[in-house]
Amino acid sequence: MSGKTMTGAEIVLEALREQGVETVFGYPGGAVLPVYDALFQQKDIHHVLVRHEQGAAHAAEGYARAANRVGVALVTSGPGATNAVTGLTDAMMDSIPVVCLSGQVPTHLIGNDAFQEADTTGITRPCTKHNYLVKSIADLPRILHEAFHVCRAGRPGPVLVDLPKDVLQAKGTYVPKAEVRHRSYHPQVKGDADAIQQAVETLANAKRPVIYSGGGVINSGPEASELLTQFARMTGAPITNTLMGLGAFPGDDPQFLGMLGMHGTYEANLAMHGCDVMLAVGARFDDRVTGKVSAFSPGSTKIQIDIDPSSINKNVVVDVPVVGDVAHVLRDMMATWKAGNHSLDQKALGRWWEQIEAWRSRDCLHYRQTGDIIKPQYAIERLHELTKHRDDLYITTEVGQHQMWAAQFVKFTKPNRWMTSGGLGTMGYGFPAAIGVQAAFPDAMVVDIAGEASILMNMQEMSTAVQYRLPVKIFIINNQWMGMVRQWQQLLHGERYAESYTDSLPDFVKLAEAYGAVGLRATKPGELDDKIQEMLETPRPVIFDCCVDQVENCFPMIPAGSAHNEMLLGPADHAEHTTSEEGMVLV
Repeated sequence: MSGKTMTGAEIVLEALREQGVETVFGYPGGAVLPVYDALFQQKDIHHVLVRHEQGAAHAAEGYARAANRVGVALVTSGPGATNAVTGLTDAMMDSIPVVCLSGQVPTHLIGNDAFQEADTTGITRPCTKHNYLVKSIADLPRILHEAFHVCRAGRPGPVLVDLPKDVLQAKGTYVPKAEVRHRSYHPQVKGDADAIQQAVETLANAKRPVIYSGGGVINSGPEASELLTQFARMTGAPITNTLMGLGAFPGDDPQFLGMLGMHGTYEANLAMHGCDVMLAVGARFDDRVTGKVSAFSPGSTKIQIDIDPSSINKNVVVDVPVVGDVAHVLRDMMATWKAGNHSLDQKALGRWWEQIEAWRSRDCLHYRQTGDIIKPQYAIERLHELTKHRDDLYITTEVGQHQMWAAQFVKFTKPNRWMTSGGLGTMGYGFPAAIGVQAAFPDAMVVDIAGEASILMNMQEMSTAVQYRLPVKIFIINNQWMGMVRQWQQLLHGERYAESYTDSLPDFVKLAEAYGAVGLRATKPGELDDKIQEMLETPRPVIFDCCVDQVENCFPMIPAGSAHNEMLLGPADHAEHTTSEEGMVLV
């Protein structure tokens, strides 16, 4: 198509085709109608009509994360673009490759407060990796191809392209991506050999090592997870994942300590606190992981592998930084480890594992399922047990207690099967993200583990699921409270439950039926298995209203501002409780 004259809208679609885009999530409006008119006249690119632009952005995120491709959202000017800001910020925080195409008023009206005008590039500058305002049809092909390059190269992230209506209507010449080269953005992929050598030698001399892996492993691609697994098994070191890194290492492997951080496991958090060498792989030392930074892993030598130089030493100062793509660096570290015939001190490692097993024996996720009230942990465990054999299972979540319980009790054995909002913590993320996942894999089993408060944030997307016959399952952990807010109010705010109870929830079964979906409900533990099985076997969208214990709290919990060895393990603990003496490790 090089050299062919076409409209700006046709150039947009041609660039999307050449970038391999098959699905776009969007909502039409006046400024972007030329693109919709061009979409109507072709059949290569499938458009999914969402019911709110935030849903478009989250659906593009879910699609991108599950399929390991760039997700695309298409929105109109003004409120269309501003509605997408939450999704763009979410993608920015979690490093998700999304390209958002936004309509804009004609160039001669920009700055005149025209109808549905907003300074979209100004508004989205802090929440995108990069953004563009296209002012000339001649620049359009180059900018579109650059947008995809910037979006997925290096640390992934969202890129917005603002498209004035007159540019979309103008005639121009299409330039293929092979003829476009970005002048300045060339992220470092290969790690420095000396830094890798130092990292390997530091790890080899460890007595109490821990591998701490994050979402960067997932973003690097499936090979990175395979290499991480191989390297962990080669060294014999214990390994933990962040919330965003779940699935990067098999969750059922004996070397896996569980998730770490605010609601991480006892053994993972104390191992991080007591290790002498920490290998951080694709993790950015988020505050929900570190807790009190000054008390974070105080005695360890820290190695950090990250493709984003700005993430190194940003929150925690490290001793051995390695800038590069996780897969490339791990491959080189394995080669260096083997070439140097390195191994850990097996006697010291054995003592370290004995200490970890002692912590593990505390069974920090223990709960009691007694009586006729469903415990939320039990509901999620039953869901996991009835689906863990499936190779086609994808889990998304909303945000809150249910999200943390899902992270604790679902054992992910593969990457790209867990989609949740980590950095921004966006209520309303999970359902549209699940729609994006289902659009990428129509025959897969996609379950959004939700809370009754979060699901109402983007409930309107049930209309999208029904229209496109996307059989997403919404598994609501319904305790009638904003559960995590209530928990914090109970433990940290003197049991003053300000505005955290929802007094007028809809009947979720009837709501599902009103949309043309299927509604199910369980109120007793004995009903769960049969109802979950019915949900899984229903070839349509389902809302499962699982009524659970209203006052159950999510433990372990590190209170804000506390250190890893200051966990609350359950009702018997209180805010002053510390496990610091038990957390001391002597090897």
